[in-house]
Amino acid sequence: MEKFSSFRDPGTGIQPFLAPVPSQERDLFVTILTPIRAVVAVIRTAAIIVLISIHFLLVHVIGFICRPVPPLQDVISWLGTALLARLALYVIGFWSVPTELIVRKRGKIPENKWNPRAGDLIVSNWSSWIEVLWLAYKYNPLFVLPVANAPAASSARDASSISYTPGRKTGTGSAAISSFNRVLSSPEVIRGFRQVSLLEIISSTGNTPSAPSSVPLRSLDDIRRSARSPVVVFPECTTSNGRGLLRFADVFNGASVPPKGYNIFLMCVRYDPPTPSQPSLSHSVPGATLNPLRHLLQICTSLSPQSISIRQLPLSESPSSQLFIVNEVVPEPRSDVLAEVCAVLIARMGKMKRVGFGWEDKYAFLDFYRGRR
Repeated sequence: MEKFSSFRDPGTGIQPFLAPVPSQERDLFVTILTPIRAVVAVIRTAAIIVLISIHFLLVHVIGFICRPVPPLQDVISWLGTALLARLALYVIGFWSVPTELIVRKRGKIPENKWNPRAGDLIVSNWSSWIEVLWLAYKYNPLFVLPVANAPAASSARDASSISYTPGRKTGTGSAAISSFNRVLSSPEVIRGFRQVSLLEIISSTGNTPSAPSSVPLRSLDDIRRSARSPVVVFPECTTSNGRGLLRFADVFNGASVPPKGYNIFLMCVRYDPPTPSQPSLSHSVPGATLNPLRHLLQICTSLSPQSISIRQLPLSESPSSQLFIVNEVVPEPRSDVLAEVCAVLIARMGKMKRVGFGWEDKYAFLDFYRGRR
């Protein structure tokens, strides 16, 4: 869309924020099935709401009562999170979620599967709340969200001044998508993290980091040290539409590579492009109320099985390995070496292009998007 051309990455031409849309070709079969799809969506959504209610009762009510007995609380948390998350994936249409171990060196056979333990970090790109559900089912982890000051308002206002130049640039031989009068936003400092529940991180999908409040902030390392389960970190700090990997924020606060005392597990999530009968599974634009209820209704209209691609890096090839050499992955490390290493490896795993935009640009995009609606 021309009015959002300022949010197209100048290096790759990728627009990483707008929700992908299917082709405009009309499908008669899909049109005929529209009433059935609507009924199925309502039934599925009602089932998800029931599962959410059971989850809240088990984890936040009964689990709170059992806090004096941590082992019992962990069992109840697993029952109310891992099992119900898998049931929710079944209801939505994810009957099977295969994973693939990716090795960096050809001919090498991965010798171990993923087995994150308490205090380990799971680092992934972020495109939807669906991978959050899968992570909850598979590892029952602890989720965290970053806290940072809001970017300068001028970056959002500058978006409206972008000019659009259709056609081709003379003498370049390539299509000129747009002319950029707006520069990429400068990275903001991550002030700290807050531990959140499964329901809270799902409802936060698509949003940018919240501003500091009266609630005391904790460092990622402090949260990791006290965790009784693996900790999931999304260094992009917001969701993209899955077409490119956003700039990673400095979330690891100068941690060494390889890290000491814990392991880092890297994964990459990809979704298929949408079709007339299959809405986009990525969720880059959050809903104004009851996020992501509208997106849930949309994807529940699909009558075919849903698919997701999850690629994981073996621990022996992750930054945790004592044989890992930083210069082989990042010739010129930046201030947060671990964040840069993770970004490079995740992009390679998923065969994704890295874009120059970060969550700060997503903040400007959402401000501009909501102002134009």
